[in-house]
Amino acid sequence: MKTIKPIKLGSYKEEISEQLTSAEMGKLWATYMGNSMSTCILSYYLQHVEDKDIKTLLENALRLSLEFMNTTKGIFEKENYPIPKGFGDEDVNLGAPRLYQDQYYVHYLKYAGKAGMSIYNVAIPLVIRKDVKEFFRYCMDATMDLMEQINEILMNKGFIMKPPLIPIPEKVEFVHQDFLNGFLGHVRSLHALEIAHLYDNIENNVTSKALILSFAQVVKDEKIRKLFEWGREMTTTSIEHYMKMLHNENLPTPSFLDDLVTASTYSPFSDKLMLFHKMDMFSMKIRAFGNSAAVNGRHDIALMYSKSLMKIGQFVEAAAKIFVEKGWMEQPPHAVDRKKLASE
Repeated sequence: MKTIKPIKLGSYKEEISEQLTSAEMGKLWATYMGNSMSTCILSYYLQHVEDKDIKTLLENALRLSLEFMNTTKGIFEKENYPIPKGFGDEDVNLGAPRLYQDQYYVHYLKYAGKAGMSIYNVAIPLVIRKDVKEFFRYCMDATMDLMEQINEILMNKGFIMKPPLIPIPEKVEFVHQDFLNGFLGHVRSLHALEIAHLYDNIENNVTSKALILSFAQVVKDEKIRKLFEWGREMTTTSIEHYMKMLHNENLPTPSFLDDLVTASTYSPFSDKLMLFHKMDMFSMKIRAFGNSAAVNGRHDIALMYSKSLMKIGQFVEAAAKIFVEKGWMEQPPHAVDRKKLASE
């Protein structure tokens, strides 16, 4: 296996006088918040890692997170935009015992990389200002480079299997009226896009399940612990449904990662960070299910995703309510409240 090398960092020095749009402001804010959280998590991971390749991978990810956060901060400072509080030293205990095995870090980075790319690829066609556009293009390219390293380690170390293989079609064919069937009549086999998204959702959810398992194990607030336990049960049920879909087609599925969580009950992260992280991860599932539903054709799969979306929405709402109650929820950039101004 070739050596995993550091990723080259970018440079943004051009002075721009153009005002930030709402899209630019919102995506920069989300980038800052997400990467301020990531720097805490990755800094802790680096305290407990033995594999040299995985250590370099974590170092690359941390360097990128710090750069993305600092570049965003620099743009905000030029615009006199208040720097978000985000997360910092008070949200991580670098002296906490090991909570994860080395292998889990790689799966986590793949999940986090997907989350970052979902922000950047939506931002790129929306942003207009040159420095912001170049920044998000760089974020996307650098994250893709990191993802390539992640997949290389996952495959070379035998940590993951490839998505299922299916035969190459012998000829071009056209679908019949039963294409949408899922409950009654003849139910066709899964097509490639349905398989791809089922596999992706399983891969995401086994990583998410292991993380929420670890958080429920170490969180201090009992109300948040119960929320995490509910989220773990919900995620387990969803994974089982997705796996059944593939197993019914005699296709393999990724395995659970729960065994990569240690027995430690000493929290390395603040309750605030853990609750924000799970709220964010479940929100990412909503985006992933939207993409999955968009390419699906069968009624049974559509119903399965609809049920998952409803349950995930309930979790995100419950988490958000606790976040607000605790006084942890930062206000994203927002439009002027004209009705409020008029009543003052």
